[in-house]
Amino acid sequence: MSLETEVLVIGAGAAGLMCAATAAARGRKVMVIDHAKQAGKKILISGGGRCNFTNLYVEPANYLCSNPHFVKSALAQYTQWDFIDLVVRHNIAYHERDHGQLFCDDSAKEIVRMLLDECDKGQVQLRLRTEIESVSRVESGFAVATSIGRIQCQSLVVATGGLSMPKLGATPYGYKLAEQFGLRLKPTRAGLVPFTLQPQDKQHFEPLSGISLTANVAAKRGPAFTEQMLITHRGLSGPSVLQASNYREPGEGVTIDLLPAVDVAEALALAREQNPKRQLSTWLSEHFPGRLAETLIAYHGWPNHPLGQLNKATLAAIPEQLNRWQLKPGGDEGYRTAEVTLGGVDTDELSSKTMECKRVPGLYFVGEVMDVTGWLGGFNFQWAWASGYVAGQNV
Repeated sequence: MSLETEVLVIGAGAAGLMCAATAAARGRKVMVIDHAKQAGKKILISGGGRCNFTNLYVEPANYLCSNPHFVKSALAQYTQWDFIDLVVRHNIAYHERDHGQLFCDDSAKEIVRMLLDECDKGQVQLRLRTEIESVSRVESGFAVATSIGRIQCQSLVVATGGLSMPKLGATPYGYKLAEQFGLRLKPTRAGLVPFTLQPQDKQHFEPLSGISLTANVAAKRGPAFTEQMLITHRGLSGPSVLQASNYREPGEGVTIDLLPAVDVAEALALAREQNPKRQLSTWLSEHFPGRLAETLIAYHGWPNHPLGQLNKATLAAIPEQLNRWQLKPGGDEGYRTAEVTLGGVDTDELSSKTMECKRVPGLYFVGEVMDVTGWLGGFNFQWAWASGYVAGQNV
């Protein structure tokens, strides 16, 4: 069977559906294909099923990309306010959480339904459970051999996502397709991902699994993030850790401030002066859950003496290890739990205004498949909406 369409989008995720709906609204004949049996699978599980669909404070600085200027045009062409307007038009109730994050009141299903309704308006053909066998350049555009037949199109949009969460069907197909057409790739690795601990650290902290606290976490090359940190049975997670993971190179350590609101040296000196007979464990328990306080004493080898009896070396070590703990993770949990993929199609290969390949007219890349990664907090979805929109305006 041979099918024809003007625009073929590979991938029925956030960026792909946005691109399809936008192109169809311009009167283009659009088809979306995906190997999954359901559209928008990553949308559905995001934000604990509530979908953190954008952020009130989107800036280019919230994105990692080898070319930091690349994201500016798309984010300006389709802003968070444009997407919020779409959400409001579809009567989806939402609320704001910390740091400008916006979530559905009810369910992420509403965002998927909204995108599918927008696609239906433009009579987009959606073909799920469709496998791709080959893609080739032809005179009129591209020919794509699939399990439902040969599809011919003028414009081909690759919205295949990254490698994160393989259980949702993530594959490296988009990267392979880019390579087929001679495009350069930036090395990929897991992003927004929990850290695992070295065995000697894990034995101390594993029994504390489930304890969370506000901490400031920073990798060598990135900003510091002050948010919740969660101790897990494998290592460390929570927003502050996930954010820092985007900036940590494999093998590098991180700096953790366990009491970002407290100057420990100052607080400890004051406590010694006021109550020198108080045990170190008692003082630490005023700042941390009791079990964590005991673990920190054992982990760092501090003597659990009355504060007035602590020697100079211990008094110097405690502030250093609480406000500036140098931790070298064992690694990270990898794509299995990573929220995003760092790296991907080199943005120097693409037009920042249209997402079209400079050297392959008619071929577009949108969303996570390219070397653009946002912070935690709705920024990756905003990139999906913006890149999908600008491609949809130009295909």
